[in-house]
Amino acid sequence: DLVLTLGIVLLVLSLPSLLSAWVDGRPPRVGAIMCIAGIGMILGALMTKPGGYAFTDVPAVMFAVVTRAFN
Repeated sequence: DLVLTLGIVLLVLSLPSLLSAWVDGRPPRVGAIMCIAGIGMILGALMTKPGGYAFTDVPAVMFAVVTRAFN
């Protein structure tokens, strides 16, 4: 669950970096690396969990990870 949550957060955080590099006309190296790492973490989490994740389960999984981190 933690790997899925971190992958989603990393993927979302890569978007501003990608857009900033595109607007400034420079190669999006850091954003691309973050995007690839996030996708890899999401795919790894999907392949290692028995039964996988349903799309509707993702918010509950992310909420459970956040609540575990703060308890």
